[in-house]
Order: sequence, then C-alpha cells, then structure tokens
Amino acid sequence: MTDATTGRRLGRARLGILVSLVAALVAVILVIVLVPRSEQVAPEPSPTSTPAPTPDAFATPEGWERFRPVFHLTPEQHWINDPQRPVFVDGEWRLYYLYNADYPEGNGTEWHLATSTDMVTWKNRGVAIEKYRNGLGDILTGSAVVDERNTAGFGAGAIVALATQQDDGVQRQSLFVSTDGGTTFQDYEGNPVMDNPGATDWRDPKIVWDDARGRWVMVLAEGERLGFYTSQNLREWTYASDFVRTDYGLLECPDLFEMVDPTTGRRTWVLGASADASSLGGTTGFAYWTGAWDGERFTADTDEPQWLDGGADFYAAVTWDDPRDGDEGRLERRYALGWINNWAYARDLPGGAWQGGSLSTTREIVLREIDGRLSLLSQPIATLETREGESATAQSFAVEPGDIVDLPVQPRTGGYRLRARLEAPDASEVRLRFGSGDAEVTVGYDAGAGVVFLDRRHDAVADAMPETYREVRTAPVEADGSVTLDILVDASSIEVFTGDGRASLTSAAYVDTRAGVTAEAVGGAIGIRDLSLTPLAVNDPNAP
Repeated sequence: MTDATTGRRLGRARLGILVSLVAALVAVILVIVLVPRSEQVAPEPSPTSTPAPTPDAFATPEGWERFRPVFHLTPEQHWINDPQRPVFVDGEWRLYYLYNADYPEGNGTEWHLATSTDMVTWKNRGVAIEKYRNGLGDILTGSAVVDERNTAGFGAGAIVALATQQDDGVQRQSLFVSTDGGTTFQDYEGNPVMDNPGATDWRDPKIVWDDARGRWVMVLAEGERLGFYTSQNLREWTYASDFVRTDYGLLECPDLFEMVDPTTGRRTWVLGASADASSLGGTTGFAYWTGAWDGERFTADTDEPQWLDGGADFYAAVTWDDPRDGDEGRLERRYALGWINNWAYARDLPGGAWQGGSLSTTREIVLREIDGRLSLLSQPIATLETREGESATAQSFAVEPGDIVDLPVQPRTGGYRLRARLEAPDASEVRLRFGSGDAEVTVGYDAGAGVVFLDRRHDAVADAMPETYREVRTAPVEADGSVTLDILVDASSIEVFTGDGRASLTSAAYVDTRAGVTAEAVGGAIGIRDLSLTPLAVNDPNAP
C-alpha cells in the first residue's frame, strides 16, 4: 500500500495557506475551527468534540486517564495482563486476570476476579488468589475448572485452579480450591502438585476434560514445546507427549479444544498458543493448529499454524464454550478474548492510574471449511449489541482520488462501533482515519494487495515507542474489490473484523475518539456503502 502520510502533507499545506491569510485572527479562529482535510472546510465541532490530544498535553498519569477504555476491561488502578479462561457459575461468568497492585515499584502478579452475565460488561470484584502467601512465589497464568464430578475430592462443583507459581526464577504448578463460587481460593496443602524438572520455561497450565477417555488433560508451555499431561484427580499428573515448533519463539498460554463445522460435519481438535512470528515477518498473537488428538498426542494437519488475529496486540488469548449450549452446541461455537498489549513494548505504553493495556472485546468463534482447510472465524459477540446506543447511518457515497472527506456520520462519545462496506476497484485503496493531527490511526482496504490494514504510526504515542509499534499490520481478504468491516474504536484500542469473520486486527491505539473520522481514496475513486456509526455505552468495571 502507499504511504498513509501523503494526504496528511496535503492537509498541512492547505492549513499553512489558511493560517497565513488569517494570521491576525489566529488566536480566536484556532479555538473554533477544525483543520481542513480536503477542498471542503470541515464543520464546527459538535458540543462534545475536543481538540486532538498531543503527547505534551498528556505528559502526566492524570492526563493519560483520558485514554482509559470505556468498553474494555481494566483494573481501577495498577497493572493488568494475561486473562484466565472464565468459568460459568450460578448464572454468571467468573473471569480472572493477572494483576500487580505494586507496579511499578514491586514485582509479582496475582489473580484478580471480574464477573459478567453477558461476557461484555465486566465488573471488578477484587483479588481471588493472592501472591506470595504460601512461600512458592507469585501467581502466574493457569486455568480454572468447575469440578462437577468431584474428581479432586473437594466436593462436586468446587472450582479448582491450577496456576504457575514462580520463586527465584523456578516455575512450578500449584493447585487452589474455591468453595464460594470462585470469589476466593485456598491453597492446596500438597502444593506444588508439579515440581519443576529443571526447565527454564515451564508454565501456564491449561486444563480440559477429555470426555471420551474420562480424565483431565493439561497442556503446559515449555519453551518451544507444549507438554501434554493426564490426570484422574487434578492433583497427580502423568506426562504423555509433547508438541514442538521452533520457528515461533517462546510458546505461552496454550489451549486445546474440539470443534465441528456444522455445514460439512467435519470435526477437528485445535491446539493453540500465544507465539511470536516476528522472525517470519509477523507479530505475536494466538497461533493455532488443527489436527487429531488420541488422548495422549496431538498430530497437526500442517506444520505452519493459522492465526486468530493479525493485529499487533491480541496476546495471551483464552477460549471457552458455554455449558448452556449443550454437547453439540459447545462444539459449534466458542468465545475468546485476549490481552491488548505486546511484550515488545508492554511496559512502555502510557496509562493513568492503570497500566498494562486492557482486555479485548469478547468474540464468537466458529469453525468453517474454506478451500478445503478448516479455519477459525471470529466476530464480536452478539451481546455487544445490547450496549449500543442509537446508530447514525448514511447513504452510499463516493470519494474521488486524492480527496480526504469527513464521513457524513461522526462520533460524539468516547467509544463507538463503525460498520461499512468499502469498495475499491481497479487496485485502489480506501483509508478511514480515526482522530486527527498528531493522534490518528488509519484502517483501510488495499484492493490491489488483497488486505485490510491497521496503521498507527501517527497515533499519540507512536513517536515514543519502539519500531515494532509502528509496523503496519495486515490481514488477507478476498480480493474482489470490496470488503465489509466492523470496527470497534475505544480510547486506547481498535479492533477490526471483516464481515465474514475470516480476518481481524486488534491493536492498542491512542486516538481522541471524538475527533472525527475521514475517508481517503488512493489510486482511484472508491465507494462507501451501508455506513453506520453506533455509540457504545460506558462500561464501569468498578461499579457495584
């Protein structure tokens, strides 16, 4: 695709001409007039609009509070990272995430609890598993299960969590039990239930029930390999096999589940892990392999993985099913969310009282056969619509080559959802710019390359971030000259989904969400159809 700065230079040139003509009035005019982005001067801001932010204006934690997400989960204060797969108890989802109340002065994480009835609106409920309380170190990533069969002996329905504990660099697996619905956990007296065999990386246990064999399976992240273990009681584990891949860096936060394509009836097991494809020109994210599971060993269909998201910041992702869907329904649909951050710059991202980014919007996942290959497709969860306000819509319109025009519908709140069908024939390109000035992000469709892309090289923090942050992320789409996009815009993140769910891009992005959206045509005239912009209600995760 061509350089996204071309239109910006034109806009700045026109701005210089305008300012020279009205220099005597500049102190007044700059307060009330938007910067022109094309031949037509933009209208005055709406009463809720404000000038685009600049790094100088947000140099303090208080200033950066403006970028706290309004519909993504963050703690009230302090550090957040890996989510833990939620469990469903008494009509409510229990989601845990890693949390450090001592950041940046102190180390170590613990499990913080958030609850939801719709997997959209999450409420923080406090720490569920504290760090440093049993002499084995802080609490890292793991997974919890509802032990309905009382296999562990703590009572039917007890919530059993296995998590990595790290002490003096040594990683072990410990067991914790909750009998109050997952609000608090107690240490198992026999911890650790798995002692380290001498490995540097030995963590992130993911536990699943293998119904066909009537036992538990654990997948453990062990550097460039994933280890499989089996157990009858969640306390004693036997090594079964491993799965090794050497091209994707350190494998973390593994997952294992079965799915079916209801259209073709094809079934597959899916093995996933957070991986690093930077050496291959990619990024970090959720990689997955389809294949066969025989109770002890996973055999992949192909050596190379597929990726659930092509953005820079969809890491430590977890997937789960809904027990209310029944046995067959649970194979046809799953849910997922991830950490919107990247360890390449995680500690460099700005924040206010909170640090570490946020958790993504929950997405629905289905399995489909595409050109003979089984793939996972994902789109925003349907219950997100219950948080939507009144939509503003617009008729179809065209944008001529080189023009940058304001969309006929504009945001007036801190977070919103934009849907549109972008048409870019003759290898042309559509760019949607969110924000303005020195704080904007571009999402677009390059028909010639057959990709959608997300460019944050000019957001409010890009200049101060590592080069990795400024890489343009892309995802392939069908090159038929048009694509439907569903874009979720929050104060410090953007999530892009294609209409059929084959591609998505999730990235941290610091943009003034009230500064407006423009469209640009490059290389030929483009069309925008079925445009709608919908505000998303504020999610206060710290409300009662």
